[in-house]
Order: sequence, then C-alpha cells, then structure tokens
Amino acid sequence: MKKSIGMVDGVAIAASSTAATSSIGIGLGLTAGVVGLHLPAIMLLAFLPVLGIAVAYGRLNQVEPNAGNAYTWVGRTLNPWLGFLTGWVNTVGTIVFMSYTVAVTGSALIQLAAKGGVESVAGLHLDPDSTLQTTLIGLVVLAGATAIAVRGLGLAARLQKYLLGFEYLVLLGFCGYGLFAGDQPFSLEWFNPFAIPTMGALAQGMVLAVFCYWGFESVFTVAEETHDPKDASRGGIIALVMMLLLFLLAGTAFQRVLPLDELADNGAQGLTYFGEKLAQQPLAALPLIALTMSAVASLQASVIPTARGTFAMGRDRTLGPVWTRIHPKYGTPAIGTVLLVVIASAIALLSLVIPTVTDLISAAVNAIGIVVVLYYALTALAAAVRFRGLLRTEPLAGLRVVVAPLLGAAVLLAVGGYLAWSFWDSADHFEVSAENGWFQLLVPGLMIGTGLVAAAWAKWVRKSAYFTTGRGTDADSADLLPHG
Repeated sequence: MKKSIGMVDGVAIAASSTAATSSIGIGLGLTAGVVGLHLPAIMLLAFLPVLGIAVAYGRLNQVEPNAGNAYTWVGRTLNPWLGFLTGWVNTVGTIVFMSYTVAVTGSALIQLAAKGGVESVAGLHLDPDSTLQTTLIGLVVLAGATAIAVRGLGLAARLQKYLLGFEYLVLLGFCGYGLFAGDQPFSLEWFNPFAIPTMGALAQGMVLAVFCYWGFESVFTVAEETHDPKDASRGGIIALVMMLLLFLLAGTAFQRVLPLDELADNGAQGLTYFGEKLAQQPLAALPLIALTMSAVASLQASVIPTARGTFAMGRDRTLGPVWTRIHPKYGTPAIGTVLLVVIASAIALLSLVIPTVTDLISAAVNAIGIVVVLYYALTALAAAVRFRGLLRTEPLAGLRVVVAPLLGAAVLLAVGGYLAWSFWDSADHFEVSAENGWFQLLVPGLMIGTGLVAAAWAKWVRKSAYFTTGRGTDADSADLLPHG
C-alpha cells in the first residue's frame, strides 16, 4: 500500500476514530447516569491506564509497524490464538460500533431537519429516537463515507482535518462559555474518584470512559502507509492527550450548565440539549452540526483502520484472500472495505429489535467496552513481555514500556471483570433489553466465542502458518522483499 500520510494526518485519523464530539454528545449523559456528578474524575481516572496502553502501542509500533498491529504483536509475543482473538474482537467490535453510529448519524440529521422546520416527510413524522428511521438515513451516509475511504487515505485524512477543525471550534466555544455561564455551583468533588457511590458504578463508569478513549490506536493500523512509523506513534499519543483535555473541559462545562437529572435523562441528545441551554437559534444548532460531522467522520475513520486490520489477517491467511485485494488505482483494500460496511449495515438492520436509539447505544457501548478492555490488556502484556529486558538494561525505559502497560492492563482487567460479573449477577432471566445483565453479556460473549471458532477454522482448515510461526506464508514472503 502507498505511503501517503504524515503525523498530522495520523492525528486526524486517530482523533476522528475516537470521535470526541460523539463521545461527549452521547457518552457523557450515559456516564453521568452511572457515576453522577463525577464525569471529570472518571475521565481522568480512565486516562491513566489507557495512557499505559498507548505507550505499549507506540513502542511496539516503532520496532514493528504492521497493519495488523495488536493482532500481530500479541500473536507473535504471547500466543497465536490470543493474537487472532485480539484482531477478531477489535474488528467485530468496530463493526458493532459502526452499526450503532449509523443510528447516531441518522438521529443527528433528523434533529437538524427539525431545527430547519422539517418534522415529517411524506406524512411520516420524523423521530430522532426511532432506530428504524435513524438507521435507514444513517446507512445512506455510511455509503458515502465508504466511497471516500476507498479512494485512499490522502483524501480521507484531508476531509477528517476539516471536520475536526469545525467540531473542535464548536466544542471549545460552547464548553468554554458554559464554564462561566452555567448556574450549577462548581465543586472540587467532581474530580474526586473516591466519591463515586459504589464499586459497581466505578467499574461501569471506567468501562464507559475507556470506550470514549477507544480509537486512538487506529493510527497504528495505517503505520504501513505512514512515511515514518514514529509519526504514527506520536499521532496516537497526541490524539489521546487531546481527548483527555476535551473530556475534562466538556465534563466540567456540562455539570456547570445541566443539573444531574437533565444530564442523565437526555442521553443521546445530551450535546443538543446543552447547546439549547446556552444559546438561541441558529447558534444553538452548532453543537448538533458538530455532532453530525463527528458521527460521519467516525464512520469513515472506523472503516479505514478496520479494513487494514483485516488486510493484515488475510495476508497471514487467517482470513480469506478477498480481504487482501488492493485497488489497482487507489492502492487501498477496497473489497475488504466494502465487505465490512455490508456486514455493519446488516447488523444495523438486525439491531432494529431494540426500539430506541438511547437503549441501542447503552447496550452496544457496554458490550464493546468489555472487549476493548480485553484486547487493550493483551496488547499491554505483549509489550511487557517483549521489552522486559529493558528493566535490566534501561530501567527508566523499562518503567515506561513494561511497568506502566502492566499496571494499565491490571486495572482494565479488574474493572472489566467486575463489570461482567455484576451484569451476570444482576439478572435471573434473559430478555432483549439494554437493562438486562445477561443480554449485556451476550454480545461480548458472541464476539469472543465466534473468534475462537474462526481461529480454529484458520488453524485447521486454512492451515495458516500464523498459528505455528506467528505469521502467515504470505507475510514470510513479503519480509524477503526490500523495504521502502
């Protein structure tokens, strides 16, 4: 694939995948419903283990830039089965993310239409919380984002930078104003993680906050298309720090403007409600426009790195050869990109069994959060094992790339395990509901279970060399070629 992007492009891709505006717009309300008035505390607390994970990604990427990143590193360092599972749950998690972001995008567009006076089409009342309406509209947007992604990283990165620039200007303007214009009394307790009411609230809040940071690692999947692998590492860290600052600013501003019940009750429309409390129309529509742009950008920024991950897995023959087909003109894994979107669209249509967008988001975010915790922890363990010798030769570097990732992995596994246990313990029967603990566990369970089945197929049917050498036959051949 073509080496076509630099560090700024990498920051744009990582930041778009993290989708700060979408996370703020829909995630803060959900998180506030769990941790109360401690949004800044939980965002800061979750940043610490994620930073340790980011350091692991950065160091691994410097010594072995690979489109498969964690899939390759974990498989080669720890165990091929764990490596395949890492790649699989990352791919499936992103597909699930895309499937509900389709609904978020459609919801934002319906809300925008209502601001413009369009509340019905052909006699049908437009409802921003209807999964059917929002999904159908969002699928049209996804098709457009896919067309741009197929054209190549250069065009996609340029578009991401323009979208991000507008989003961040709106966020900084409204959140900065909200800090001073809000009438809710400021309290340092907002930053005190020890004031979070229960261990269950802490665990679920941590998983939700980790989910908000999820996506910074997307820049590492395009490392093979980056002029300098170090640019990918720098881009990921810069994007992650940017997210922290934005989340702290937004969490504080939201709590200055909105009482807890209003913040928690508005869920997926949280950013829209926040804008309306601070300004009159048409200015009040700016946060909603920013949310729409963020949802569109995150759809595109999700499919790009995921297609690179499946390309790497296909190259190792753990997935079929269809995922490795490169477009002759654009130099992108075009067939794999389109396939991912088709699968995400199918799941989006299946998710119509959940009637409201807010419930759909709640179910998907908790499920994805649990598997993100798992593969982040596995990547951190791979870095610690691979670079453990630094503890003797370069103690300071060892603390950074061995101890910090290990601590991050331990924290994430603890909160993810506790949350999974609390979901299991909270129900005595199964039903398709975002409130049912067993249903909450079903999606991550299916992700992991299907991953084990797919790994067995790759090992014994495809007979991929990845399960004996840590890499596939195609990858071995490619390593014999000179590197540009």
